[in-house]
Amino acid sequence: MQALLRAAVEHIDGGDQLAGDNRRTATAAAVLRTILDHGPVARSTVARLTGLSAAAVSRQSTELAELGLVRERPVRRPRPAIGRPHVPVDIDTRSHLVGGIHIAVRHTTLVLMDLRGRVLAEQRTPHRDPAAAAVLADVGDRMAAFLDEHTCGRRPLGVGVATGGWIDPGRGVIVRHTQLDWRDVPAQGVLEDRLGLPVRVESHSRALARAEQLIGSHHTRARTSMVHLFVGNVVDAAIVTGGTVHHGPRSAAGDVSHLPVGSGRTLPGGLCRCGRTGCFQATVTEQALADHAASAGLLAEARFPDVVAALEADEPWAVALFRERARLVGRAVALLLDVINPEILVVAEAGIARRPELLDELHAEVADRAHVAADPRRSIVSSSFGTRTLGVAAGSIVLHEAYARPLELRPSPAGT
Repeated sequence: MQALLRAAVEHIDGGDQLAGDNRRTATAAAVLRTILDHGPVARSTVARLTGLSAAAVSRQSTELAELGLVRERPVRRPRPAIGRPHVPVDIDTRSHLVGGIHIAVRHTTLVLMDLRGRVLAEQRTPHRDPAAAAVLADVGDRMAAFLDEHTCGRRPLGVGVATGGWIDPGRGVIVRHTQLDWRDVPAQGVLEDRLGLPVRVESHSRALARAEQLIGSHHTRARTSMVHLFVGNVVDAAIVTGGTVHHGPRSAAGDVSHLPVGSGRTLPGGLCRCGRTGCFQATVTEQALADHAASAGLLAEARFPDVVAALEADEPWAVALFRERARLVGRAVALLLDVINPEILVVAEAGIARRPELLDELHAEVADRAHVAADPRRSIVSSSFGTRTLGVAAGSIVLHEAYARPLELRPSPAGT
């Protein structure tokens, strides 16, 4: 934490006022993040962990409390003691919440989360019309109603929109989503006009990388060096180096859809839109699994939810199919490990989320193919968020901003 604070302060440019504002923001963020990690926690402990003075921690704690982000949590003392009692501070989960919208190929997921990243409410609805204008209009109406129903007096800080493909968060635009056939969709502007709240748009892999850093079970290792790999009907990755999520020019980093993985024993190397076979996305998508199951006579229709239901019912063919998928994902993971060499690589994939032992198949494939992964079982882990990955991705976009720039928050009136 001390290193993060020093780095934030060292990058300040400009006049004294700008420097002071940035230093104050960095200090508040360091205090808030430490309370998230360790709360309820004494202010003296926050000072020790951050390297800040006791006066600075007290000042920032007071300011954060005035914003409704932290609160005192008095504890019953076991026996009388000399001196002023230490009253710990904790994240205030009573005052605010964040909203999220995840747009998948066939459905949208709405979520509300508290400031500790706990899911308060979640709703999934199929697209009635996959056109961008129709989806945004529908999801805007549904999110407005969802907020009215579930805020319960808490004030929404904003709404995050997560999806696959090429996302430009600076402009709030979905630049390209191949599976939905969307191009240059101004999701942020459309939804801000409808909801009257701040809206932020990000790729689900980058959003999930930040969620792992902030509230994930792997957060200690994930904060400095990580690759997050998302495998669904879209495959994409997020890269974290030096504690920062990499966007690249025009925010196009993370496209791993054309990594060559070849064919599996039962899953053929799918024909990609680029004209080649064996591309990562074309071979391992949810639809590819469903198509294979239907063509083999294992399902009446090529529906991925039916494949997942068969896995949960321990149908041997479904278990074998997800094992094959895990092996193919392992081929892509081996390439990413050799090129990037992260401290940790996190995999979000439906089969592993439901059957953690499937990760063993992925580990075995990486052990056979990677050159720098000395211990795949240590460096490759499953997502912290299980079957709630999509909703957490969306909600964590605004949650990340709350912890990075807490003094800039301007919550809306309650229930709006």
